[in-house]
Formats: sequence, C-alpha cells, structure tokens
Amino acid sequence: MALAWSREGAADGHVMPKALGSCDQQPGVLTREDYPVCAARRREGDGCHGNAAAAPAPLPAPAAGRRRSRWVPRAGALAGSLRPGPEPWPPPCSLRPGPEPWPPPCSLGRRPGPLRPVPGWEPPSGLPGPRTGPRTSLPGWEPLAGLGSTGRVPRAPLGPSYQGWAGPYPVAVPVAAARAAGPGLEERLFQQVRDHFSFETCGKESCGNETFPQRYLVSAKFWKKGFGPIFFYTGNEGDIWTFAENSDFIFELAEEQQALVIFAEHRYYGKSLPFGLESMQLKKTGLLTVEQALADYAVLITELKQQYGAADCPVIAFGGSYGGMLSAYMRMKYPNIVAGALAASAPLLSVAGLGDPTQFFRDVTADFQKSSPGCVTAVRKAFQQIRDLCLSGAYDEIGSKMATCNKISNKEDVYQLFGFARNAFTMMAMMDYPYKTNFMGHLPANPVKVGCEQILAHTDPIQGLAALVGVFYNSSGSAECYNIYQLYQSCADPTGCGIGSDAEAWDYQVCTEINLTFNSNNVTDMFPEMPFTEAMREQYCQSKWHVRPRPHWLQTNFWGGDLKSASNIIFSNGDLDPWAGGGINSSLSPSLIALTIEGGAHHLDLRGHNPADPPSVTEVRKLEASIINSWVKSAGLERAREKRSGASAGGWL
Repeated sequence: MALAWSREGAADGHVMPKALGSCDQQPGVLTREDYPVCAARRREGDGCHGNAAAAPAPLPAPAAGRRRSRWVPRAGALAGSLRPGPEPWPPPCSLRPGPEPWPPPCSLGRRPGPLRPVPGWEPPSGLPGPRTGPRTSLPGWEPLAGLGSTGRVPRAPLGPSYQGWAGPYPVAVPVAAARAAGPGLEERLFQQVRDHFSFETCGKESCGNETFPQRYLVSAKFWKKGFGPIFFYTGNEGDIWTFAENSDFIFELAEEQQALVIFAEHRYYGKSLPFGLESMQLKKTGLLTVEQALADYAVLITELKQQYGAADCPVIAFGGSYGGMLSAYMRMKYPNIVAGALAASAPLLSVAGLGDPTQFFRDVTADFQKSSPGCVTAVRKAFQQIRDLCLSGAYDEIGSKMATCNKISNKEDVYQLFGFARNAFTMMAMMDYPYKTNFMGHLPANPVKVGCEQILAHTDPIQGLAALVGVFYNSSGSAECYNIYQLYQSCADPTGCGIGSDAEAWDYQVCTEINLTFNSNNVTDMFPEMPFTEAMREQYCQSKWHVRPRPHWLQTNFWGGDLKSASNIIFSNGDLDPWAGGGINSSLSPSLIALTIEGGAHHLDLRGHNPADPPSVTEVRKLEASIINSWVKSAGLERAREKRSGASAGGWL
C-alpha cells in the first residue's frame, strides 16, 4: 500500500527518476535515491552488465524528479525516448530480484515493438516542476546534515529546551525554498526526537537525546487565531506534499471552521530521515515503527500549540489509507491531545492480520466485474493463455504480445510478469475516481472502465491485457515496451510497495508490524495463483531486513477489531475501494461512526469537491463536517468547564 511516484516531474508532466542527471551534474546535492543509481552508472558504464544488446534504446536524461509515493511507474523504466534531454542515460537493466521464498511458474521473451497509446488520451500535464535549483542564502543559516539542497535550519533563535535533553529544541524552522501548494501552505522543519522511548544520554546514535529534522506543512490562511481548531494530517508512506495536494477537503473544511491546517511527514519518508541518507541501512531501521511515528505527531502537536498560542484549540486528526490508520491510532493512543479523528479508507483489520487473505484481490476482481461482465472473463483468458504458452516453451510469443523490454527466459520472469500485471489492476481499482488524477499515477477518469474497454477491444486476449495494464504503466502512450523489473518490484506487501527509497521504508514496515499477507488464487479472483503465506513473509523479511514479523502485534498494541472503548472516530470507506473490506464498515457506538461512499474509490472523501463526484461523497463530506464541528464544540465546552472548575478550586485554597 505504499506510495512510489515522483513529486517532481518534468515540465511536460512525465515522472522521471530524481537521480537522472544528478551523478555528474550536481554532485553536491545527491539524495538518498541518487546513490544506488549513480553507483550503478559508474559500475555499468554505457550498458547493463553485458546485456546492452538486449536492452531497449537509451533514454535521454530528463529533469530531476522523485516519488506515493508508491506505485506510480517512473518513466525512466519505460523504454523509448520519451523526451529530449541534455545527457544520454544508460538503458534500463533487467534487474533480477534475489531468491524468492515461493517458486515462480514460467518464462517469456522480448518484444521491441511500440505500444499503442490509449485512444483519445493526452500526456498528463500541469505537474509541479522540480524543486531543485539555486539555494536561497539566508543570513545565519547553515545546511543541516542529511537534508540535501533545500533544508536548512537557523543557528538562532532556538525554541524551548526539554529538561534532561542535550540541547535546545527548535520548534518551527522554515526551509529555504518552500513549495506553493494548497491555500497558504508553508514548508517547515521541526527538530524531532529520534527515539522517544530511550532515555539514555550517552551520545550514541541510538540514544534518546539525538534529533532529526521532521518536515511539516502549515497553513494559517483560514485560522481564527487562538480559537479555531487545528486540523492535523497524520502523514503516511510518502512525501508529505503528495497528501497535501490530494486532500483539499481538509482545506475546504478549514475555511468553514476557521482551522489551522498542519500536514506532518512520517519519519523515514520524504525528507524526514532520522539518519539522513543512511536511514534505510540495516541497524538504522529499528526506529521506523508506528509507535515512534505517533509519538512524533504527539510531540509536534504539543509544541506547535505552544508556539501558536493555541493551547485551548482542539485538534482533529485526518488521514487516508495508512495515514487513516494513524489518525485513528492517535485518537486511541493520545486522546488527551486529539479530540477526534477522520480515518478514511483505513484497513485497521487487515493490517492486524484479521480477515480473509483472499479478500483484497477478490474485491479488485469485483470492481472490474461491475464495470463490464465480459472484462473478468477476458482477463482470466489472457492469464490462462500466458500459462499455456509458458508450458509449451513459447516464451518469445508471450514477451512479444505483452510488449516486454526484457529478454525473459525462466520461471522467475513470468512470475514477475504476473506481479507486474496484477499491480496495475490494484492501482486502477484503488484510484477509480470519476475524473482524471495524478495522485498515485497518471490515470484517466474511471480507469477501471477504460481498462476493460482496452482488453475487450482486442481479439487477442494477451495483447488486450498488455493494453489494459498500459492504462496505468503507459498513460502517455509513448512507451515502446515495458521493463517489468523496473516498473514493479516485489516486496512484503502483495498490493505493491512501489519503487524508490519510500518503497524501501514501506517494505520494512510490512516486514515488522503491518501484516498484509494477501494472496490471489485464480478461484475467488481473476489473477494467477500467487500465494503469500506468513511463512513466506517471514522468510523474505529475515533475508531482506534481518527481522522477524510479529503477525499479531497490532491486535495487541492497537486493539485489533475490539475498538468499542475508543470514541470520536469516523471510519469512511468507498465501496469501490479494495481496502474497504479490511476496514471498519459498521458503526461500533454513537461516536465510532462508519460511513460508506457509494461509487467511492480510495479515500475519495478527502479529495476536494469535483463536479464529477458521486452524490454519495458530497453527502458523506457534509456529515463528516457536521460531526467534526460537534467534536470541536464539545471539546471547547469541556475546556471551558475545566477552566471554571480550576478557578473554583483555586478560590478555596
């Protein structure tokens, strides 16, 4: 469920890897993502370890860029010259993953011919340009280690100190180059505690007195200073700008209720790296936990309330998907800090290991079945034909029809192809919005419907499958073939981790606390049989991260499905969202309210108003606004009673 796409695309809307062009042109501003790419370039020179003959034509260098966050394909992984650039880029390699704990089924070949664009499509446009560029020189500022080219903190003044800590605690630090997005949003840094649950002062990296720069965004555009509520987005697995730019409902509600808006970035994602560029190295990942992230948010809220003079202002947590889980957990874990929470599309049951492991891909299948009854039949037929060709050794025919860039010749490759294709269905089902979006991919309106139209328009089922997955992987229509190893990387989340550094962080999280052992079985769903058991997960995670998952930890630590003792949480789900089946779909009490959005995809309610919205999401947003307003008023009245009570008690002393 992780995010993986570049926030910083080229001017024409294509999303390209940030590392392209950085190795030689900007050696002083490398990011965590650049190092493996640059190392590979130095190692490989002008080819891919002797496989240059089989690789597609070289790509020119694009503008620098980076990714939800998770599943969005990088254009650099698609073959063909997508745009002109100043520097040649080595062709993408057919990177083989390490040994998998499950046996893949077959193999395929390569087809260099062009893919046909989806009729009537246009390349996505309007994405923000790269944030790299000249740094602003501000008096008294110096670079902070691990932040690259844009993050700086002032030497002075510093905020309040915490007793027993090694030094003062800077509370709100503006970065040198803030992005303009959302009404009045400003990007800032907060020196956050690296380990909230250690009290050592030994000066070592693991000690609790160490800090790191946590990024957050803030807007006081609509705030009634000192009186209005605080709307706090609990950032999830990606760059915080991704979520801020796709959560306009929060700003619409802030305008109505005169709220201060804060979006906090999750540790180990985006620029909030506890150990800088070394954060995802083994031995430094141990502080990437749900508990640490929640403590980050609790500390940040407390400090910002003090800074803004907002001690009496109630806080409402918002979040979508994993962020929705975190917003609910904040209300459960820190009810003294958070007065209520909107948990949109939060799969609280699935991640705790509760429910049916076949549910997710069954529900993806159901989405395509609703769109067109013949669609699922065609998809099943395509996968069956690939299997049959595989068994007969016709690997080249499979590769030609599926338009793969890679020369594929073993079972591992077909298993990779199956995962690559299944991931496209997953993303299209999640992002099945009634209008075009650039959230977790450049998708048209109603992408499930468009995908079904693509496969049904082809007489050859396999070629139709290639066209269908192109709705996600080839939205521009300019790719000549699919590099299935770069566009999709298997991980401990069968729904996809994405690619890039954020994907690595999510892979670690689903190897420790978050349990997503979904599988497809070709019986209750339309996909090839791809098991992913707890034993497979444990084997993979031990090999990759040297950790052993705790399958039932979230049931113990965050109550699993036994949430009745909590209060003031809205659980919203769309009936088109495959994550809905793993969430709370029935109200548990008068203050634990479940809302269903008919015709709604993944946290549609957090997105801003759109003329194409189904009527149900408009009604759900109105209801959410009313409930949140009641929480804010109740918290205000409670605070007033506490003050009167305190004053009365003081009079007797």
